[in-house]
Amino acid sequence: MAETLEITALDGAGTFNAYCAGPADARAGIVVIQEIFGINPGIRSMVDGWGAAGYRAAAPDLFWRQRPGIELDPDVPDEMQQAFGLYQGFDVDKGIADLEASIRALRHDGCQKVGVVGYCMGGFLAYLCATRTDSDASVGYYGVGIDGKLGEAHAIARPLLLHVASQDHFVPPEAQAKVHAELDSHPRVTLHDYPADHAFARAVGSSRVEALASQADARTAAFFKEHL
Repeated sequence: MAETLEITALDGAGTFNAYCAGPADARAGIVVIQEIFGINPGIRSMVDGWGAAGYRAAAPDLFWRQRPGIELDPDVPDEMQQAFGLYQGFDVDKGIADLEASIRALRHDGCQKVGVVGYCMGGFLAYLCATRTDSDASVGYYGVGIDGKLGEAHAIARPLLLHVASQDHFVPPEAQAKVHAELDSHPRVTLHDYPADHAFARAVGSSRVEALASQADARTAAFFKEHL
């Protein structure tokens, strides 16, 4: 049964909520990192799915410092523009701190290992979780901006899986080439490319490509089974 988990921010700025599901006594947890659309039905369905698989899963509201509780639909143009505005005002460093607090909260709940999985903005943040937090395993789907943070790759101490959309209109070929050049040989990083545009694995909406999403999700499930 889904519930709301209240998490205290590490910087003392207050508390924020996370949509949570899964067994209270789960030994492994997964933090699901949102896209730029808040904790909307698609993200909640992912949390529910990991919970049904036996993990303690939680999706923290990373926009709580701007508009707590915001839910947007990527297929609605006006809401897409709202999402871009929220991302422009998003503090990445504070977002990573909030994810660290979320990882700690699941550990406090009894999870011996905690991983993260993120999409779009969350895919970028999942990469940074691998470089800046103690996440036991991190998965990023079509992260935007990873090429600008490759200088942090030396700090990756635990397994990282990245799903790359080779036709991503938000991540040009030259940016993808930089990511591959830096990370293909990294002993803790695995990259998979998919012939699709951005958001091909979104849970709901027009951008989903079912066959490729299923393939990527199966790889993610196997990755977490191995490392969590």
